[in-house]
Amino acid sequence: MENIVPSTATAFTTLLRSDLKTQWRNRRSVILMLIIPVIILFSWKDIIDKIGGAFALSSCITIGLTAIGLMGYSNSVARDREKGIFQRLRTTPIPSWCIMISRIGVQLVMIMLVTLAVFLSGHYFDKITITPVGYVFALITAIVGGTVYLGLGQVIVGLIKNPETVASTTRLVYFAFIMIGMLGQFGILGDQLQKIVEWSPYGTVHTIITRSLEPSKWSKTTTEALLATIGYAVVFSIIGIKKFKWSNK
Repeated sequence: MENIVPSTATAFTTLLRSDLKTQWRNRRSVILMLIIPVIILFSWKDIIDKIGGAFALSSCITIGLTAIGLMGYSNSVARDREKGIFQRLRTTPIPSWCIMISRIGVQLVMIMLVTLAVFLSGHYFDKITITPVGYVFALITAIVGGTVYLGLGQVIVGLIKNPETVASTTRLVYFAFIMIGMLGQFGILGDQLQKIVEWSPYGTVHTIITRSLEPSKWSKTTTEALLATIGYAVVFSIIGIKKFKWSNK
């Protein structure tokens, strides 16, 4: 009997469905990624009037995006590579690019879930009011910003093979991004470092999401931050893809 090779579209759909089911089985980590930015937003309830609703929402979304790219994506790829899952997939007719696009597609779903969770929490519990256009623009920029951290996660898993080392490295980078990013933006670490933070991956992602929530405040500087964000995503992705190995051997 002649073997029927499934089309690329069919193979990709099947693979994506499988990856989504796997993500659901690991729903504890999904719930943690959803809860952390929401808890932070709750803890800022008393200072939202001072820092602004858009600033608070964008900060929590940025924290969530960082967790997805570093703690979620890179660790899952490192574990699956260690188990030989990628090697087995590459023996099938599925193109290599489909394997990675499927993984990234799952993370994009996570980005949208985290963003929507922050929006809903801000609206119903903190009474933050944003226009519908602002919500739509912010969701788009959150996806753009999320690619920066997915790219950074790809760099880490490309340069480091051992999954335990990947996990410890991502935790360290995550902590550095969040602590330096948040403290730097509030000016606690000094004016010079504040300027550096503003144009770091954390700062540019935070800027474009903040201004997207308030479209009338979009400026030339925001456009420059958007271009910088795209630049970070492209550079990280190129390095990560170039250095990535399908097997730890």
